Amino acid sequence: MKSIKHTPTLRSTFAVLFYLNRSKKKKNGECPLMGRITIDAKVAQFSCKLDINPKAWDAKTARMTGKGKQATDTNRYLDHLQNNINTIYRNLVDKHGYVTAESVKNAILGVGAKANTLLALFDEHNKEFKLRVGINRVQETYEMYLLSKKHLKSFIEQRYGCDDITFSRIDSNFINAYDFYLRVDKAMKLNTLLGHIIILKKIIRRAINQSLLRKDPFVNYVAKKPLKQHRHLTAEEFERIITTPLISRTLSFTRDMFVFSSFTGLAHADLKRLSEKDLTQKADGTWWIKINRKKTGGESTIRLLDIPLAIIDKYKNERKSDKVFNVITVGCSDINLKRIAKACQIERNLTFHMSRHNFATRVTLNEGVPIETVCRMMGHKSVRTTQIYAHITNKKVAEDMRLLSERIENRYMMPKEDIPEDFKRNQFYLIDNKVK
Repeated sequence: MKSIKHTPTLRSTFAVLFYLNRSKKKKNGECPLMGRITIDAKVAQFSCKLDINPKAWDAKTARMTGKGKQATDTNRYLDHLQNNINTIYRNLVDKHGYVTAESVKNAILGVGAKANTLLALFDEHNKEFKLRVGINRVQETYEMYLLSKKHLKSFIEQRYGCDDITFSRIDSNFINAYDFYLRVDKAMKLNTLLGHIIILKKIIRRAINQSLLRKDPFVNYVAKKPLKQHRHLTAEEFERIITTPLISRTLSFTRDMFVFSSFTGLAHADLKRLSEKDLTQKADGTWWIKINRKKTGGESTIRLLDIPLAIIDKYKNERKSDKVFNVITVGCSDINLKRIAKACQIERNLTFHMSRHNFATRVTLNEGVPIETVCRMMGHKSVRTTQIYAHITNKKVAEDMRLLSERIENRYMMPKEDIPEDFKRNQFYLIDNKVK
C-alpha cells in the first residue's frame, strides 16, 4: 500500500493512506474512497467524497489503474489531496511542535478553524468544490459558485458598507434584502435569481451544520417562482428545425448537432466527448451508443435511429481525431441556435439543452417509449430526474386513450332497455355478467 512518511522528530511517525471501504459497497458496485492519517500509531479516517469501482483500484499503489479520464483525474486529485495533507501536517508541527492525526484531519475538513463570516465560509466551500472539478463536478458549476459569491459580496458592500458579514447579522431581513437586490438592482430574471438564492441556501445550510448559525434565516422566505414552460419543441417547431434550408454551413452544423442530440438525448458535454469507441454494432445490424455521462457518471445506452446515423455519416470525413464530431462550444452553439430559430420563424429562446427535453418528450415518451427506458437512455440514476424532462402531451393522452378504447371494445355494455334512444351508441353494458 502506498503511504507517505514524514519524521520531523525522532519520536513522531506520519503516514497517509487511501483505501476503499468495501464493507459499504453501493448498488452500482462502487465503494466509497477513504483517507487514513496515522501519527504515532494513532489513526484518523475521513471520506474523500468519491466512489470507485473496486476493479479499477490498485491497493498497492493506492491509486486507480488505467489511463482513462476518470483514472487520470482521480489520481491527480489524490496527489493534490496528499500534498495538501503533508503541508497541513508540517505547518501544524512548526506552529505547535506536537500534532495528532485527529488535528490534521480536522484541519483538512475545516473543523476547529471555522470561518466566522459568510464570505469566508463561501470561499471555504468553493475551495473544496474546486478539488472535485473533473472528478464528480464540472468547471461550469464551479464558475457559477464564483459568480454567485461575487454578487453576494457586492450586495454586502452596498448595503452594509463592509467586505464581509458575521453570521450574527444574517436573518430573514438579510435574505429578503438580497432577494430585492438581485431582483431590482441587478434586474435578474426569476430563474437566474432563484439559482443564486439556491446557492446561498447551500452556504447557509453549511453554516448551520457547523453550528455557526442556530436559526435558518430562510424559514419564512417564499420565493416567487416563474411559470413553468415546456422546454421541448412542439411537433411543428421540431419539423421546421429539421426541414428549413440554412445557407450558412456553421448554422447547418449546429442544427445537425441539435437534431442529433434530440434523437439521442446526449448533453452537449457528452456529444463533445463522443468517440468512435462509444459506437457499437450488434449482431442484428443495429448501432448503439454506450457512454458514461460526464456530469453524473451514469451510463447511457442509446440505439441510433436513421436520422442520427445519417448525421454521423454526413460528417465522417471531417473528423480530426477519434471524436465523432468536431463540436463547438455550448456558448457558440446557443448563439447559433438563436439565429436558427429566427430563420425557422420560431419565437422561442432556443438553447442546446432543449435537445434533451426534445428527446425525453417529443422523440421517446410521446411515441410510447416507457419512462423507465427513457431514464436508462438519458443516463439518469432515478426516474424522478427523468420526470423533470418528460412531459405528457395532449397527443400522448389521446393516443393512450385510443389504445385503451381498442382494448376494452365490446367488453362493457349497458342493458338496452335502460338506454335512452339517443345514447345507445355511446354507453356500455357488462358482457362478462351476461346482462341482456
